[in-house]
Amino acid sequence: MSLISRNETGWLPSVIDDMFKNDWLGGTTNVNSIGTSIPAVNIMETEDSFSVEVAAPGMSKQDFSIELDNDVLTISSEEKNEKETNDDEGKYTRKEFSYTNFKRAFSLPESVDSSQISAAYNNGVLEISLPKKEEAKVQAKRLIEIS
Repeated sequence: MSLISRNETGWLPSVIDDMFKNDWLGGTTNVNSIGTSIPAVNIMETEDSFSVEVAAPGMSKQDFSIELDNDVLTISSEEKNEKETNDDEGKYTRKEFSYTNFKRAFSLPESVDSSQISAAYNNGVLEISLPKKEEAKVQAKRLIEIS
């Protein structure tokens, strides 16, 4: 008899992990398939526009890429960190690195004026403004005369 570590017990842990890391109803989760955190997103609609807020503290605006292709808005980021450590005598070297990335995609409604989309990054929040087309905005109520 040999000891088996928890991660090597076969199919059962992977099925349980899949249950908690996948959103079976087609929505979004904050954990991707390899367990990496995905930034939370808030989407708000007003009479004149939509606003998408991405919580990404510790990043800079250069870390983001925002693309629009066929009414699909894609927000992505890649971050690479490397750290090298030497002792005083130079005999031991340790080099640690990490690589994190995420990608979120959203289908935009036809009411968005894609030529007016803008973005800003302030205090750890990436905010994307999606103005509505004039014809999609709520029109003021008016009375119609009967002739």
